[in-house]
Amino acid sequence: MAKSTYEKIDAVVSVASNSMTAKTGYGVQGSMLLPRMLRHGMKVANLSNYGLEGRIDEIRTPYGKVKHYPRGFKPYSDDVLAQWHNHHRAQYPDKPHALMTLFDVWVYNNAPLIDDLPIISWVPLDHQTLPPVVGKWLLRPNVTSIAMSPFGLRQLNDAGIDAKYIPHAVDRGVFKPTPTIDGQPGREFLRIDSDAFLVSFVGANKADSTIHRKAIAENIFAFSLFHKEHPDSYLYLHTEPSNAFGGFYIPRLLKACGLDDKSVIMPDTEQLRVGFPDEYMAGIYTASDVLLGASMGEGFQVPLIEAASCGTRQIAGNWTAPMDLVSPDSWLVDGQPFWHDAHASWWNMPSIGSIVEALKLAYAAPRGTSETAIEWSKQFEVETVWRDYWMPFWRDYFAPQK
Repeated sequence: MAKSTYEKIDAVVSVASNSMTAKTGYGVQGSMLLPRMLRHGMKVANLSNYGLEGRIDEIRTPYGKVKHYPRGFKPYSDDVLAQWHNHHRAQYPDKPHALMTLFDVWVYNNAPLIDDLPIISWVPLDHQTLPPVVGKWLLRPNVTSIAMSPFGLRQLNDAGIDAKYIPHAVDRGVFKPTPTIDGQPGREFLRIDSDAFLVSFVGANKADSTIHRKAIAENIFAFSLFHKEHPDSYLYLHTEPSNAFGGFYIPRLLKACGLDDKSVIMPDTEQLRVGFPDEYMAGIYTASDVLLGASMGEGFQVPLIEAASCGTRQIAGNWTAPMDLVSPDSWLVDGQPFWHDAHASWWNMPSIGSIVEALKLAYAAPRGTSETAIEWSKQFEVETVWRDYWMPFWRDYFAPQK
């Protein structure tokens, strides 16, 4: 076997997040990050808060095995955060180490035994103003902050928190113009005309039963108003239709907006629960004329760059992370402040009228693959992000002490 030529980072890191085997936003980012950490010699563990319970396991990758620790008894597994990291690093007692979080950090404020651990937090910042519970964690002297978006970096710097910027990534070998889905042309698979106008929404239907951060009701209502003027339009909703996860009951919402099965397309719900293959999603993005994702706030919003990588324009809110994460030929909508009392901070509620206007602009724009979006998305290619952001960070963080 040829000797590896990859630069080595001699360190131990436990990444607390969803399981890297899960088809969630955090899981997908972990599936790209952790194998590359292994590739460069790091001893890596995945501390799962979703995706594994009841046993300590291993995940095979092309570069070795990732130690896979199960969720704890508390909802966000903060009860086992330090315990599992200490268990993992005990196998390599002479190596520098760090506990890394890839999740909302406010959930860890009461975690036991974390004050003396070196911690790296790759943090989503999805409010217009910094929530005090988030600032409390990031201001700890043992926490190094990494913002996921340019907006997040600006927000942390304005709060006096020193931080790095490392964006989420996309595998452009998969997310690329993909004309077929399961062997059929995309429009044929979705059973719509080739010249119809297809709007897609990709987002989790999760809420606290009343406040929905994805603003799914506002997006659907805006589409319904647009659809009245453009009956040749369709809405693909890649989301859970039930309120099983505290979200909204989509059939009731569609009825309230005057939409029926003829104009709305939903994916297979059983497959949705475990996640669709990336190739399927690439086909959906490619078949779509625009991705609709004007939410109340985002820490990153990966579907924006996945769609762009497939040559599809996007509609998003002109606040939080998305303000910097749409392609130059896409559309940002306006909104107004919305108070989130639970976090003592502000979101933005997207303007329904502004979404409708953006949909009209998208309808009038040239159809087909956007080369502008594809070119713009290249900065988020996974190996580019690893080379330009992660490797400089690891070199600096684990630099030998002088």
